[in-house]
Amino acid sequence: MSKLIRDVLKNKGDAIHSISAGATVYQALEQMANEDVGALLVMDNGKVSGLISEREYARKVILEGRSSLNTEVKKIMLTKVPFVNPDMSVDECLALMTDKRCRHLPVFENKELVGLVSIGDLVKAQIAEKEYFIHQLEDYIHGAGSAT
Repeated sequence: MSKLIRDVLKNKGDAIHSISAGATVYQALEQMANEDVGALLVMDNGKVSGLISEREYARKVILEGRSSLNTEVKKIMLTKVPFVNPDMSVDECLALMTDKRCRHLPVFENKELVGLVSIGDLVKAQIAEKEYFIHQLEDYIHGAGSAT
């Protein structure tokens, strides 16, 4: 059984990094670097209005010849951001990320933002779960072998 997003948030913490739509792309990049994250939720009046990531910067600023110093986040942010709830499984969320070709998912519970998970968070959770099962199997094998 796959871990739930609720479990991922417990391990990772519920810090939510965000920026306003009117901030410059440069400010967003600076904040991402300072907080060591690859994306920020774009918040206006306490509501999620989009998401900006390093990918949007590369594709919509650099490749289009814009300047990060005077381009506003709202000009390049994703506005159709898929989201999940804490009771979804890691496997379901990875499938959604694959289908929607995204790397970050906001987590909402009862219409309230409770976190943000990245593909790295989900892969880390899957690896930890697999390591746990391997350890359990090894213990079982060693325990069964010593009983005979």
